[in-house]
Amino acid sequence: MSQFNDYYGNSGAGAGGFVAGGSPYGSASGSPGGASRKTEIAHSLRPLTVLQLLNATQAHSDAEWMLDDTELGQVTVVGHVVSIQSQATNNLYWLDDGTSRIEARHWIDSSIEESGAGSSAITEGSYVRVSGALKMFGSKRYVNATHIRLVKSPHELYFHLLEAMTVTLIWAKGAPPRPGQNPSTTIPQGPVAGGSAYAVQSHSSVANNSQYSHLPKLEYAIVTFMQNQPSNEEGVHVGAIARAVGGSAVTINNALDKLMDDGLVFTTIDDSHFKVAD
Repeated sequence: MSQFNDYYGNSGAGAGGFVAGGSPYGSASGSPGGASRKTEIAHSLRPLTVLQLLNATQAHSDAEWMLDDTELGQVTVVGHVVSIQSQATNNLYWLDDGTSRIEARHWIDSSIEESGAGSSAITEGSYVRVSGALKMFGSKRYVNATHIRLVKSPHELYFHLLEAMTVTLIWAKGAPPRPGQNPSTTIPQGPVAGGSAYAVQSHSSVANNSQYSHLPKLEYAIVTFMQNQPSNEEGVHVGAIARAVGGSAVTINNALDKLMDDGLVFTTIDDSHFKVAD
């Protein structure tokens, strides 16, 4: 997947959303603090299908949207325009991407002159890319679109579906191994029945190390899992950690923040790879 492509146009997502730098937590430009990573997630652009948007959940009306225990920031979908309802202040698009349908509401900014490639050029039956935030009004969810444009190439449809699948797999299994890297450092084995993948390592010599016995259960599991991985300069990807020990993105973030504050782990090549301090 190219780091820079024309499919995002001027929507501010030239790095391909969550897979920028090969990391679903964003780029390495931020600080290792949890607030920075949460801000990156909030402003990252994740490619999704409409069905994934409909499967996202909220703990309450003011909570962040979550999909498979990971937080959603900005989202982008590509779909077929079934119908358009134009109003004085906004345009309402009914989109279908083959997985399901959802509304996208794009507010009109009268101070910005629309070009020929803008929303005025979008007609029923065309394909569009929509970027924005998932919202709920009453019992109806929709995309509050900050950017909408016509799809320029049929290849963009396939690109979007493949990118959505790639990012989803990265969240589920961790980033793919790099050339020469041992896959076990990035993609751990799936959870065993009735527990996490970490459980199969519970009898290792590292697990009995009393140095970390004072840590809370989740932090102890994270450190022990990381120490059980083959040593390398890149460390362990946060996706692999989450897959192994279980828990939501927020709880994993908070646990890693605490471990960093205590000087027990540190970031390596970016904000998504961690190593245990010697």
